[in-house]
Amino acid sequence: MKNKWLFFGGITLILIILASFSFFNRLKIVSTLAGTDEELIVLNNKVWEITFSKELNPESVNNTSVYILNEDGEKEQVRISLENNNKSIEIQPPEEGYSLHSPHYTLVLTDDIKTKRGQNLNQSVKTAFKVINTLPAIGSREKLNSYFSRMLKEETTFFSGREMAVSEESSSAKSSADSAGTDYSGTNVQVSGIDEADLIKTDGTHIYKISENKVQIIKAVPADKMELESQLTFNGNFSPYQLFIEGSQLIILGHSYKDVPEHIGKASAEKKIGPAFQSAKTIVYNIENKQKPKKIREADIEGSLLSSRLMDGKVYLITSYHPEYWILEKNENADLRPRYYDTAESKEQQIVDYNEIKYFPGSQNANYINIAVLDLNAGGKPLAVTSYLGSGNEFYMSKNNLYLAATQYNNEIIADRQMPHPDTSIFKFNIKDGKVEFQASAEIKGTVLNQFSMDEYNGNFRVVATKGEAWDERTPSSNNLYILDKNLKQIGQLEDLAKGERIYSARFMNDRIYMVTFKETDPLFVIDGSNPEKPYVLGELKIPGFSNYLHPLDENHLIGFGHDTKINGGKGAGSQPVITTDGVKISLFDVSDTSNPVEKDTEIIGGRGTYSPLNYDHKALLIDKKKNLYGFPISIYQNKEGSQFESTFDFQGALVYKITVQNGIELQSEITHQTEEAIYEEWEDAIERLIYIGDYIYSISPQKVDAYHTDGFKKAGEVKLN
Repeated sequence: MKNKWLFFGGITLILIILASFSFFNRLKIVSTLAGTDEELIVLNNKVWEITFSKELNPESVNNTSVYILNEDGEKEQVRISLENNNKSIEIQPPEEGYSLHSPHYTLVLTDDIKTKRGQNLNQSVKTAFKVINTLPAIGSREKLNSYFSRMLKEETTFFSGREMAVSEESSSAKSSADSAGTDYSGTNVQVSGIDEADLIKTDGTHIYKISENKVQIIKAVPADKMELESQLTFNGNFSPYQLFIEGSQLIILGHSYKDVPEHIGKASAEKKIGPAFQSAKTIVYNIENKQKPKKIREADIEGSLLSSRLMDGKVYLITSYHPEYWILEKNENADLRPRYYDTAESKEQQIVDYNEIKYFPGSQNANYINIAVLDLNAGGKPLAVTSYLGSGNEFYMSKNNLYLAATQYNNEIIADRQMPHPDTSIFKFNIKDGKVEFQASAEIKGTVLNQFSMDEYNGNFRVVATKGEAWDERTPSSNNLYILDKNLKQIGQLEDLAKGERIYSARFMNDRIYMVTFKETDPLFVIDGSNPEKPYVLGELKIPGFSNYLHPLDENHLIGFGHDTKINGGKGAGSQPVITTDGVKISLFDVSDTSNPVEKDTEIIGGRGTYSPLNYDHKALLIDKKKNLYGFPISIYQNKEGSQFESTFDFQGALVYKITVQNGIELQSEITHQTEEAIYEEWEDAIERLIYIGDYIYSISPQKVDAYHTDGFKKAGEVKLN
């Protein structure tokens, strides 16, 4: 009897194991988006991406197993494709988008979808959705708090939406056009006529500089009689970050901090208002009298400053605000709206109206993006703020439009130890008379590197992105170019460039598009974009190293700033080579023959450990177009003889080059604020920027400003700052 029970027990155990194996190996949808009970709200050009637990059989994915029904039960004409190594289904919208006349639709995934091994989807899934053509408003406290309550429940997952918004910093080239017609340098900006804030500015007679918690105003002309004319000092609750100059106004952008003790936090919960810790503050001074600047305005928005622009006397501010929505656990009626004030209107703090809070459908971010416009013109309007629930990673602005690029993780559940391959949502806003209004949105494959990955040309939006990770051997990365029309409808594309690499820099120059990718070598792609519907690769150049920033010298020549690299062979059979970053590299590219781009000249500075702010911040580049001078701060290290990884400190300062088509890259001057006996980097001696006024170049560090005549670079003057 005992053996009989053991036999039946064994059979039962085997059946349980087989059932469990069958259950856990069934094909499942791992996108949390599909299969919800409530109707989803999406924009009318929504691209669906549904991720599955296993690789799909391509023959099982067709318009009978995957389709979208309209209100009349008819199938919509959508384009279906497989992505992510056949583990994701992508559904493109109809040619003209989903119709708004009958806005209710149903996404259907049937159990005819199979894996490569023939396993069916565990059950058919239907998802109802409604399409709209503009961003909906939150409209009420109940709806807003419901949104954040959902975030609160989901924050235990790996991607909870609590990612930090990344400040946009990168490089550009049309900036030189700004400086070319004047006798003093402007900031190296991306779009001519649209200024970008920086830590140092000049108006041709004075230098305005941020130094820790101070803003210093330095008389720079004449160069041999420089002096510190005045200094604005701020308390520990405000940190100046960047500057603008607009006529006789000095605009200081920074962060304001508030300490919130525990008892105040409790009081905030009782008052139904979320506590505020950080805000983006703008302080405006009248500087007609440089010795006595007068504060005339102050504006403050909760959150941190992502980016800013100045155009036609208006400052455009993009801020990110992550509310402390944990307060909902104590008070479900807490007010989580962003707050702001503008002393031009009132010193009292205001709260963004619920109808002015829009949301990006499908967003899973516990974050606000605030777009604010500060009018500096006489009789200008008070600060205008519109808030959006969602995130923005990169920012691009043209004369007429503003674009936000937001990384989207498609709500995938992390499985099989694979990292998700995020994509990007693009949101377009029209700029007119100081108003910023949503226009359109789109989704592209991959993620955007920085502001120079985006461009607007002839009414079309152009963007390059990397899909996947270069180190992922199972799903190698690829690099893509997308061209979208004024409504952000995709009209052209170029995909799967440089498989297994990622984008390091890009430059859009009218009909030509340049892109640098890297893994072991630096391919420079030259792309023809003259026909936006059919972009194609004209030529490609592979060289050691990579360029972080591309700057146009003229229509047929580019300057690349980046790093040299060395390939060290791996030890042992089948081992991968080790790529090490070496000195800073300047390359002069000749693209006259677009099918055969050439590295016309090159300069390698220092060895391992050498770095320049220019590698991550285009505003660190000095450009004197008339004299063909290019300069930047740098710290130089030399490789230690006999060692593969060690290096020794050599120089801290700035280098100035003359770069021409005829003579290539020529070093003009090495400028330093260090003493001769310095054996390591000193913060107070580090040159932060170079500027020029007339025939003088000024080197600026925390401790002093030096002036040099560009004819021979003999020192002409100095002023101590501390």
